[in-house]
Amino acid sequence: MTVTIGRRELLAALGGAAAWPLAASAQQAKLPTIGFQGATTPLAESQRIAAFVRRLREFDWIEGRTIAIEVRFAEGRNEGFAEIAAEFVRRKVDVIVTEGTASTFAAKQATSVIPIVSAVMGDPVSTGLVASLARAGGNVTGLSSQTADLASKRLELLREVVPGLRRLAILGNVGNSVTVLEMREVQATARRFGLEVDTSEIRRAEDIAPAFDALSSRAQALYVAGDPLVTTNRIRINTLALGARLPTLYSSREYVEVGGLMSYGPNFPDLFRRAADFVDKILRGAKPGDIPIEQPTKFDLVVNVTTAKALGLTFPDKLLALADEVIE
Repeated sequence: MTVTIGRRELLAALGGAAAWPLAASAQQAKLPTIGFQGATTPLAESQRIAAFVRRLREFDWIEGRTIAIEVRFAEGRNEGFAEIAAEFVRRKVDVIVTEGTASTFAAKQATSVIPIVSAVMGDPVSTGLVASLARAGGNVTGLSSQTADLASKRLELLREVVPGLRRLAILGNVGNSVTVLEMREVQATARRFGLEVDTSEIRRAEDIAPAFDALSSRAQALYVAGDPLVTTNRIRINTLALGARLPTLYSSREYVEVGGLMSYGPNFPDLFRRAADFVDKILRGAKPGDIPIEQPTKFDLVVNVTTAKALGLTFPDKLLALADEVIE
């Protein structure tokens, strides 16, 4: 079941960050329409959507006046992406905005005509979403997070926080092709660092608790490969990790603000802000296949001091000085 959110509900979820006018349906039907395919939940997506909407307003695309925005949330379910994409195709929206590789694949399978802008794709070339970064071709464009490329930097940071780290556990949704690539890169990087690796695979929410049960008691830290399924269940994962006394390493702040230890990765609100630039170009006549894929330019290190204390760990002063955000 996908989640549809109305404008008033979305305003509440955004905390009033985007003051959208409320217009009559008849008026909105005449406006260019963006179909926004949220990958997780309204709460998890609120900052990202707010950044996207604010940037659109800078281009004079104002919801209810010059544009309509339809928002749906798949809550981390792959089948939800297909349902939302099919609805947007039926409604003949002008642009579909997606988040993540699975979400973008679902939209691409649903239409080869409607332009698709992905605010974040793991590795669009190797997964076959686009022909190349320089010239995407087809109806898909947007931003690539190049997730797997950051594995080495993340593990270096983790080793600074967990003294004598020797055995690393990895958790990820193997139903996501980009997650599989990331897990392989983490495994290879961990072995270069001389770490033993223990991998737990999930495909649905019901797999999470058994995955923790299967983890070796010798694991000293947990690398969690982020994706919509993991984001939707991030509180459950953090609860289980804390119960197992496992420090957690993630890709973005959404995990750390609900109890994860630390994250390093692209600034996702910035990616969604930049996605609005792609939408603006397309609404003004550009073809998505002619717009080059862009990559992140802003990266955030977020640490949770409260979680560190609960685990008996201390962040080095040097790392705290480098952190973009310290959650107390």
